[in-house]
Amino acid sequence: MFKGKLHGIHAPHRKNTVDSVPTRMPVPAVVTVPMSMSIGAPSKPVVKPGDEVKVGQLIAEANGFVSAPIYSGVSGKVKKLDDILGSNGRFDTAIVIETDGKQELYEGITPPVVTDQKSFVDAVRNCGLVGLGGAGFPTSVKMGVEPDRVHAIIINGAECEPYITSDTRTMLDDAPSIVEGAELLQKYYSPQRIIIGIEDNKPQCIEAMRQAGKNVPGFEVASLPALYPQGGEKVLIYHTTGHVVPEGKLPIDVGCIVINCTTLAVIAKYIKTGMPLVEKVITVDGSAVANPQNLIVPVGTHLQDILNFVGVKTEPRKVLFGGPMMGISVPSLDAPVMKNTNAVLAFAEKEAATPQTTACIRCGRCVAHCPMRLMPANIESAYQANDGAALKALKVNLCMECGCCSYVCPARRPLVQVHKLSKGILNRYNAKLNAAQEKESAKKAAQVGARKEGGA
Repeated sequence: MFKGKLHGIHAPHRKNTVDSVPTRMPVPAVVTVPMSMSIGAPSKPVVKPGDEVKVGQLIAEANGFVSAPIYSGVSGKVKKLDDILGSNGRFDTAIVIETDGKQELYEGITPPVVTDQKSFVDAVRNCGLVGLGGAGFPTSVKMGVEPDRVHAIIINGAECEPYITSDTRTMLDDAPSIVEGAELLQKYYSPQRIIIGIEDNKPQCIEAMRQAGKNVPGFEVASLPALYPQGGEKVLIYHTTGHVVPEGKLPIDVGCIVINCTTLAVIAKYIKTGMPLVEKVITVDGSAVANPQNLIVPVGTHLQDILNFVGVKTEPRKVLFGGPMMGISVPSLDAPVMKNTNAVLAFAEKEAATPQTTACIRCGRCVAHCPMRLMPANIESAYQANDGAALKALKVNLCMECGCCSYVCPARRPLVQVHKLSKGILNRYNAKLNAAQEKESAKKAAQVGARKEGGA
């Protein structure tokens, strides 16, 4: 699939908060904790209105294999279980907690007992971890592979999205925890290589990680070109190991596990302290923000409380979870910070305005910059024709929705949005195809059975 250097774009970095050491925001009066904060089954509440909760206390249990438990980041009283509208357009159950400002720790917090890979994976699951780089995949599922399949563990320190510096601050402020996490992975998986990939526009992070890991055998720091989307899983694997993840396969199929640097630091600290994932470091920035900075906030903090704390220069016209390339616009400032939230960006009218779309001029820029070597203009045509077979042939399922095509398009075509919608058409096409194949197989089986019966 890949030949030579991967494609991408040189997006403006705008790392305005790189020198902002995370500040702990005052505890808000109310937090709203969604039950769906991962790519997986929503968690199941184990508290009810009127219950008292403390920091680190379990408030929702995992509800399936691909799921994760949730713990309170505040002390206070459960006000209600509510339905809230998420950025994905679906309603989700949430636990609303009125805080008491005391931040009392739950008495049952104890470090887990970890003696082998199984107990390590159990600890990761009990921590409540999901990928903190934005994807939100339950980390325990990713780590629950056979150790002998793991040849390389790649730590994602690329942080290629504009504005976001929360991972940068982890590498600068907590590099020892990242290295401790890497040593745990060495102990329980015995990989041939452990590599942390960092874009070369973060020389301080590269030096900090080299110093922290200098005495760890096999620990490598890879300085990578500052080319978006360098932090994409398949892109990172290719640039650090040279391996190509085949279509329909996972990183483990080429012997790799990719884990975000902040995720790894949280694992190391949980195993030492027993404190699960209850708070997040987030970057707050954007043209509408008066005082851009990195903040430490409890999971469930409302965006309105965050913007009130940092101040705004003008009424935000668009607010995003995540970066400007792959971030999701929030429906309301009542939306809460989730486990996988790494940034909150608020933009004024000028930056938030939707560009005027014109006709495609077939310039080929979208093809030239696509890191997966897809053909976005052709995919758009197939989408408009509702042609599932063409979308399958064009391999739209390989699109990582990085937004490079939309970014470089002079006609301002909404290509990445079209790709996302195209996957729905492809899924329906594949379902029909599978149903037809099953029907044909059943028909042939019945014919064979009839011939055998007739012969008898």
